[in-house]
Amino acid sequence: MSLEVDITKKLEGFNLKVNFKADDDVLGLLGASGSGKSMTLRCIAGIETPDAGKIVLNGRVLFDSENKINIPIRNRRVAFLFQNYALFPNMTVEQNIGFGLPKSINKADKSNKIKKKIVDLQLSGLEKRYPSQLSGGQQQRVALARALVVDPEVLLLDEPFSALDEHLKSNMLIQLKEDLIDFNGPSIFVTHNMEESYQLCTNIIIINSGHIDAIGPKDTIFNNPPTLYSAKLTGCKNISKIRKITNNKIEALDWGCIITFNHEIDDSITSIGIRAHYLEIKEDYNDINTFDCWVVFTTEALFRTKVYLKFIKPIGDEKSYHLLWDISKEEWNLNKHKPLPLKIKIDPKKVIQIKEVH
Repeated sequence: MSLEVDITKKLEGFNLKVNFKADDDVLGLLGASGSGKSMTLRCIAGIETPDAGKIVLNGRVLFDSENKINIPIRNRRVAFLFQNYALFPNMTVEQNIGFGLPKSINKADKSNKIKKKIVDLQLSGLEKRYPSQLSGGQQQRVALARALVVDPEVLLLDEPFSALDEHLKSNMLIQLKEDLIDFNGPSIFVTHNMEESYQLCTNIIIINSGHIDAIGPKDTIFNNPPTLYSAKLTGCKNISKIRKITNNKIEALDWGCIITFNHEIDDSITSIGIRAHYLEIKEDYNDINTFDCWVVFTTEALFRTKVYLKFIKPIGDEKSYHLLWDISKEEWNLNKHKPLPLKIKIDPKKVIQIKEVH
């Protein structure tokens, strides 16, 4: 099972140009709103037509601009789970699920297919209810059942959690991951939420203004984002331009400190980053790459504290800072009364090395 996409399409403000292959797993398209993620799905489904390129699903050509092939939506065997689920308000659960089945199917087979999806998606007892009588999570499962009942060859999911609250979203992520295990084909999951993409997807594509900024296994993308855009999009809060001093030593220009690595630094690296939860507090300077830091200010969430640090003593009530340190409230309570400056280590093994700037 595979999907090959190589298309271009002119959009307002930029050109969409993507080239990728999806196999029998969940591929995430991660990017900011308006970056071209949903348009990519719509082109695969046949809702939109690319200006040029080719789309091939399991050896079947769905679109080929050069040979003037553009298979209609109904013949593509592509299932699309829309952001708002697009359920018919005047149809019951079982009617919504069966809507996409071909009219040629006999009544008994149609009923059996619908019943199987109702059981598979844990919708038993809701068959006669209308969408307005369902929770957000139930509506999503009905939409997924409707998408899967037609035995599609590829499943496209366009930000299916955007309308859910955080508690329901967490439960539905787990449920969707289990549901997709039994789907024999590629799934493409569009989101702008890095947590969703990491939990659900095997591989990630980061899209920036219509082009592929990064592509690869999710752990590779999140641990070593190759570009400034992908580093920011995957949640890196501490980023600095650099100047190379020696083979293994660089100056972080935005932080005003020098970091020593245990390996040679590539000349193509233009910036570095370190995630806020990777900063470490030390008792002394025995560890290399340990620096004096002053606390500028702090902010608190429910279970975490964000500590804003500066490498030089702040003047008055200034709010400028060099690093954000994200720690548990318990850890901050153990350290907040220590005399300043705090001794903060930047572990070079956890530093992201960025070779390109987009």
